[in-house]
Amino acid sequence: MSRSSLTGQRLVAVFLLGCVLLNYPVLFLFNRRESIFGIPLLYLYIFSAWAFLIALMAYVIERRRN
Repeated sequence: MSRSSLTGQRLVAVFLLGCVLLNYPVLFLFNRRESIFGIPLLYLYIFSAWAFLIALMAYVIERRRN
C-alpha cells in the first residue's frame, strides 16, 4: 500500500473521529452551567476537541516511515 493511500485513510479516520466528537450526543454531555477558570465547560470542550483534531492531523501528515 502506498504511503499517500495510507495517509489518506488515516485522515478519513480523523475526520470521522471529529464528526463523533463534535456531534450532538457528545456535545450534550458537556452542556452544563459549570465553568473551569471562568470558561464555560461546553466552549472548553469544543476548542479542546478542535485543537486535538488539528494536532492529530498534523501528526498523521508529518509522520515519517521508520
